[in-house]
Amino acid sequence: MELTVAVTGASGSIYAHRTLHYMAASGAVERINLIMSQSALVVARVEMGAKIGPGDVRAVNEWVGLPADSRLIQFHRLDNMAAKPSSGSHPQAGMCVVPCSMGTLGAIASGAGTNLIHRAADVTLKEGRRLVLVVRETPYNSLHLENMLRLAHAGARVMPASPGFYHRPQTIEQLVDHLVFRLLDQFGIPHPTGTRWKGEEELRVLSDE
Repeated sequence: MELTVAVTGASGSIYAHRTLHYMAASGAVERINLIMSQSALVVARVEMGAKIGPGDVRAVNEWVGLPADSRLIQFHRLDNMAAKPSSGSHPQAGMCVVPCSMGTLGAIASGAGTNLIHRAADVTLKEGRRLVLVVRETPYNSLHLENMLRLAHAGARVMPASPGFYHRPQTIEQLVDHLVFRLLDQFGIPHPTGTRWKGEEELRVLSDE
């Protein structure tokens, strides 16, 4: 499986970090086309101390726990409109934008994108491939909501960064992973299943406590 992962400057770099980590660990993803905006690089440094420069694949590999010389991740510049994800003739399973800023959401919804993230998302939609947008903002204004609805009608999956709590997370990573696992489910990527809802079995355990 080949996927494109885009990271914007919205708060929530840890969602991108954990997504890349589990994709790499799954064994199901053979190539990740990574696109990070300049704002995403800044936010990753502020929120997680990640010292990643434009196109610095070694730093990204170390950030997500891969060997520095791993070729799993291909880093594409935001202005490289000739990159493979910009063409519908290049086969891949789909794309996710995690986290997705409202500016990127609006650009994709308008179809008038100006960078590789916008173009790759547009290509994903026009080819009928899976596009997942992990939006990270609160509260939403009417423009945000209208753009989400427009993209949902176009075939995108909109996933607000709203993790659940029924798995009783004890750490920030466990809280984040719940959402990341739901994201991986959208592409059929295997992952640890500890945060899945267990239905009546879960209720019986709770009643015994």
